Amino acid sequence: MYKTNVNRSYDTNEDTRYKVFLPVETPLQLQPPQVIDATVPKEMMFKAFIGPVGFDVMLKNIRSPYEVLSLADCFARGFKVFDNMSPNGCSKVYTVEVPFTDRVVGQMKEMGVTIYTLYLTFGFLVLPKHAPFTATAYLRAKLEDIGLSSSVSGSCDDKNFYVLVKYGTKGFNFQTIMGKRMLNESLAQQYGIMGNDTHFSLIVPSSAADATVEAVASSSIKSRLDLIECFPNGTITAMAITLESVPSLNPRRLTLRDPACGPTYSNDQYAYFVFTANSCGTTRKFLPNMMLYENEISITDELELGKLSQSKEPEFELKVFCYYDINTNQAMGFNSRPRRSEPYADDARGEMQVEMRVALDDSYSAFHRVEDDPITKYLQQPLYFEVELMGSYNPKVSLELAHCWATLEEDKMSLPQWDLIVNGCANSRDPHPVIFHSVLPKGRVHYPSNFKRFEVPMFALAEDKDNLNRQVFVHCEVVICDVRNPVDVQCSDQDNTMKGQKLAVSDDPGFKNVTSGPIIIMRS
Repeated sequence: MYKTNVNRSYDTNEDTRYKVFLPVETPLQLQPPQVIDATVPKEMMFKAFIGPVGFDVMLKNIRSPYEVLSLADCFARGFKVFDNMSPNGCSKVYTVEVPFTDRVVGQMKEMGVTIYTLYLTFGFLVLPKHAPFTATAYLRAKLEDIGLSSSVSGSCDDKNFYVLVKYGTKGFNFQTIMGKRMLNESLAQQYGIMGNDTHFSLIVPSSAADATVEAVASSSIKSRLDLIECFPNGTITAMAITLESVPSLNPRRLTLRDPACGPTYSNDQYAYFVFTANSCGTTRKFLPNMMLYENEISITDELELGKLSQSKEPEFELKVFCYYDINTNQAMGFNSRPRRSEPYADDARGEMQVEMRVALDDSYSAFHRVEDDPITKYLQQPLYFEVELMGSYNPKVSLELAHCWATLEEDKMSLPQWDLIVNGCANSRDPHPVIFHSVLPKGRVHYPSNFKRFEVPMFALAEDKDNLNRQVFVHCEVVICDVRNPVDVQCSDQDNTMKGQKLAVSDDPGFKNVTSGPIIIMRS
């Protein structure tokens, strides 16, 4: 900004002009970044997107209710923190991933479901003045517990271990390993087994061969009894308990041979593991008339190992064994009767279930949630659509886009309309035509023929250029066909080549309509 001053000389009647430049600063409009929860509970990992933020914004630290972690601390703890350019190329988005097994994650069990919670505050700095600001995320995920609800508990005194095993909802359908021996009938009688339809109990002397002597002092001897459950479907459960000889051991950091296999539940006293005989680094060995599966529970984290070595404490390692009979014969009884009629199948009609969603970017790994509507986009920003045939597990079924268009109203028949896809092809008259994206068998996509993906650049509404801040809806008519005998709608899998004659899709009962919106278009 500048202003011009004028001085007049009355002797010469001439004006002297000079300019003074004054700096002007305008405060930026505060737009706090959004936090989008993209967690998939089965992956045992919280995942969140934070943004968009400017390129001059730097993530400094992450704070939980218990501690403040620098980015270096986060990487050492197993967090994943990285930034990506946003789809519009004018900003960036941070991605943060936190394992469910980390100590900042809260756990609560109720009605067969484990609820994981995570409360984080992200500390940002705006460069070059290092102006701070924060964004807060509260993430919550539910994971259904494995239906093997048996449990082991117990107590001890100076002479005996008192063990109680509850069957749970699945009944007595498991084998129990005590120390390194299978709990058979003779061993159970030796330890005075007592039980009913819901549980059994044992009394094991602390000096028994199945107990492990852990520490010997002048005034006492410490021993422990390890119990492992082996289920007939190959599921194995084991519990690792803290030891006085390793006081700094954190049960939450224990893993199986595969470091990715952490405890299903853990606290300061123990870690509880549930895994299958063909996972988590479990090895198999053939023995006479039986098969042995073996794994081990230990510390694999290098930082934790370093702490233990510095404190000169012994390494923690718990062997897990399961024995399965391989030559046992089981008798089954069944009755048969003559077939009364030839098998046949009734003809019937079914309703197609098709869903259209808007992805956050062209990776199609995370999507806008329904509760986040409406979606806001600026002109020329792309929208990434995915259309999926829901509940289909047939690779011979193909989903095809016949016609896609945009309207100002939710009613698909409302006017005006803008054609995006015609007969499966990008509208050749559109100066910014849609772009089709290939679908590969990856992650949740098992059969690519059941999906279609395309990108739509935001466009100016031709009849309302002076008022661009308004909503639009995108509609698509799709058809389901046999990949061996497809209908003449094939451009979405080719290079936008027009093929075939125009189909009267609206009148064909084999077509299904899906709608996405509202989408707010804003002037940049």
